[in-house]
This record gives sequence, structure tokens and C-alpha cells, in this order.
Amino acid sequence: MKLRSSRKTNPSDIVQRHVETIEGEKFSWIDLQNPLREDVEKLAQKYHFNALNIEDCMTKLELPKLDSYDDHIFLILHFAPLNRIIDMPKFSQLSIFMGSDFLVTIHQGDLSPLVDMVNACKENSEPKRKQRLIGKSTGSLLHEIIDVLVDDLLHTVRKIVGNLEDIEDIVFDEKRAASRQISLLRREITKLRRTVLPLKRITLEVAKNLQRLSKSEEDLTLYFDDIIDHVDKVIESLEESKETLEIYKDTDFMLSTEKSNKILSVLTLIFTLSIPAAVISQFYGMNINLPGGIETGVWVWLGPYTTLIFVIIISAIPAFLMLLYFRRLGWVSN
Repeated sequence: MKLRSSRKTNPSDIVQRHVETIEGEKFSWIDLQNPLREDVEKLAQKYHFNALNIEDCMTKLELPKLDSYDDHIFLILHFAPLNRIIDMPKFSQLSIFMGSDFLVTIHQGDLSPLVDMVNACKENSEPKRKQRLIGKSTGSLLHEIIDVLVDDLLHTVRKIVGNLEDIEDIVFDEKRAASRQISLLRREITKLRRTVLPLKRITLEVAKNLQRLSKSEEDLTLYFDDIIDHVDKVIESLEESKETLEIYKDTDFMLSTEKSNKILSVLTLIFTLSIPAAVISQFYGMNINLPGGIETGVWVWLGPYTTLIFVIIISAIPAFLMLLYFRRLGWVSN
């Protein structure tokens, strides 16, 4: 979810409205990209969808869910579009109505794998793939859709792992700050975890209701078990990435603290060593007679700057003694 911002909309980011109907051998696949309410309501009247489910389709903030009816099921799934991962992923909602002779998918058109599947079937550019998608049953097509989107999540996780390697290099580079990159990646992982964790539960529920509605002669349970295995891999990778990122965060904090302490110790040492000179200069700034002062005459043993040389020497001696003492205590490294 993302709040409205003042950023100007890029024309290339605007998703056009598309309503595609693809006829299979045993069912129809209707895909709606960025639809209007009228488009969804027409399908609701044709297939007798629940009015509350229609509201869920048009609401982009709905939680993942599955509703089962006598003649169809309705489910909402969330996925993170791969092309959004650079700017921090937001989830994209996919609403699906599935019956024995129809499958309706409703989304915003930013799920590239799903859009590619629709185009492959519509343009018949890949006949074998088209036959595999719409030549069997609605349950088989639903499996293909969820499977390809979960595989897309695996690519997203691989990209996160690559970002972790980049952050590792930044953490151990004293000239670069890693706190912002770590915070952004933590937010990215958190959003993905919120997207993926409900996916396993919904997929399990779909597998239980699938055989009742699908006309497929083969058992699709094993196929959905494979999807669940992939979801488990995504969840496991996100958990490992989260733990690794926490280690990098602690490491970056310790290294930053050590660097700050070194800087403060150097500044403190410089200030401390300047104290004798400051004290002596305060004495010679007073309006009283002091050795070498103007009132008592000028020292000329070493030339016209004898007094200056004398002041520098008596200032440097205690500073040097303090430095030796600090090194003896281990406050200053050799």
C-alpha cells in the first residue's frame, strides 16, 4: 500500500484498460486488466457472483482470502511486481473467480507473467503453451497462473539476495554509509513477507476446493503441493535475508560507533594537548608583570623572538608529558 504523493505520474506507468476473453476447449478465460466497475458487474450478472466479492475486486486494500460457493470459488492473492522492486515493492492484488466452465482474473496489469500468459493465448504466438494453459480445465489454468507468479517471487527474492551482497560491501567500506540502504531493504523484506505468508494458506485452501469444481481428470493436488514447496522456499529465503540483514545492521552500528569514538578521541586529544598553551597564553594576556613581558623588558638571548620561543617551549613540555602518560595508559595507540 502506498499513500498518495506529489510525484508526477509517468505516462508509461499508466495501465490501459483491457478486457480479454479467451475460449478454451472446456471453459472460458476472461482477463480484466485495470477494469471499470461496469466490466465486473456484467460478469457478476452473467455468472451470479456475490455483490460483496465485486466490492472486494474493486478495492485495492483487501486482505488475501478465499470464499467457497456451490458453483465457484473466489480468491484474492497479493504479489509483488518484479519491475517495482527497485523502488520498493508494493503488492498487486489479483482477484480470481473460478467455476467449472469459467475462470475470471481481475488485476491492474502490472503482473508481467500473467500479462504474458494472456498475450500468448490471445495472439496464439506459442501454440503448445496455449494448449497447456487452456486445453485442460480451469483448475489446471489456475495452477499455471499461481505457479508462474510464485516463480516470479523467487526472482524477486534472488534480487534481494543480490542487494544483500551489495550492502555487505557498503557496511565494511568506511567511506560509505549503509544505514539508509539497510532500512530500505528491511522495509522491502517486511512488505514481501506480508505478501507471501498468507499465500501458503490460501494455496492450501484452493487445493482442497479445486477437485470439486475442476473438470480435470488428473489429480491436481501434487501440482499445488509443488507450488507450496516454492512458497516455502520464498518464505525461508526471506527469513534468512531478514536475519542476515539484522547482522549487517548490528555490524554497521558497531563499526559506525567505533569510527565515531575514534574521531571523538582524536578531537579530545587535540583539545587536551592544547590546554597548557591556553593556560600560559591566559597568563601572558593579563595586565600584570611576567617574565619576558613587555613591562619587564624584552628577552633577546635567542634574538627578537626569544619570548615567543620560551612560551612555545613551556607549552610543549607539559603537552609532551601528557602524551607520554596517555600512551602509557593505552589511550593512544603506538
